[in-house]
Amino acid sequence: MKNTQKDIRALSREELRDFFVSQGEKAFRGNQVYEWLWVKGAHSFDDMTNISKETRAFLDKHFVINHIKVDQMQRSSDGTIKNAVKLHDNLTVESVLIPTASRTTACVSSQVGCSLNCKFCATARLKRMRNLNPDEIFDQVVAIDQQSRLYHNRPLSNIVFMGMGEPLMNYKNVVKSIEKITDPEGLGMSPKRITVSTSGVPKIIKKMADDEVKFNLAVSLHSALDDVRTDIMPFNEQMPLQELKEALQYWYVKTKKRITYEYVVWRGINDQDKDIEALIDFCLAVPSKVNLIEYNPIDDGQFQQADPLAIDRYVAKLEDRGITVTVRRSRGKDIDAACGQLANKNG
Repeated sequence: MKNTQKDIRALSREELRDFFVSQGEKAFRGNQVYEWLWVKGAHSFDDMTNISKETRAFLDKHFVINHIKVDQMQRSSDGTIKNAVKLHDNLTVESVLIPTASRTTACVSSQVGCSLNCKFCATARLKRMRNLNPDEIFDQVVAIDQQSRLYHNRPLSNIVFMGMGEPLMNYKNVVKSIEKITDPEGLGMSPKRITVSTSGVPKIIKKMADDEVKFNLAVSLHSALDDVRTDIMPFNEQMPLQELKEALQYWYVKTKKRITYEYVVWRGINDQDKDIEALIDFCLAVPSKVNLIEYNPIDDGQFQQADPLAIDRYVAKLEDRGITVTVRRSRGKDIDAACGQLANKNG
């Protein structure tokens, strides 16, 4: 029986309406079910109280709701919450709630494991198992919104696709999930409050621009020198910085949206003046701003946080050239807050 059941959230509103009509029911039943799934976040057909028991039983026979489950939750003293999220096939991904005085941000995953091979990332130690479906991404947001309301007394305000996985390697499903998140008949969040963070896939960045997406773009850059970036992010050999720069220029011409560069400074890797000068040149190619991120070490290996003086040099030189720079302090230091840490423990 289970093998013949379909994932009901793979159906559009129109497909749900057509299904009910084909069963001799009124089309508006499809609207009701859609609302339960995407507005109210129902995890069971029994939750759908304005639908008859007979219809609920019929739905239960033909369909499944492959909802996620927060399998493990860690709460930091700074208010950060890290979730290990169990999927319907028992694979695990992670999501994080990051609170500040004025907002709460959800950091969500797009893949189980990752398509890329960044040496500093705990997720890269997990082989890529599969892409997440749109509903699995949507569910992470719903769960964190509930946690935000419960623990911080306010709804979720921002979303970043900065968890496990490379979102542009799951572009179609990421875009579908954002459509549900921003749909007034879904969660109704503004796309201006959503940022997709990529390690840099030039071909898909250009496609995003052509698709006229409304969300924001961030790039995990970490070095503007090809030899350094290829060493720490080996895929850069196939997608070098010149291609990335051209794609980002194309993005800006099409969207007029400024790009955010995420950048960690590591001791002995990218903490010299030549690294700073290269970053300045890269930033000047297209309107952008820089987030210098404090690193959450995943072990005692080659990647260790740079000396604070190196960070100060970055800030001073970037600001001197008129480039906006923010230093992002690490959150959740007392929990497994780095992407992939908790999943590695649960793997």
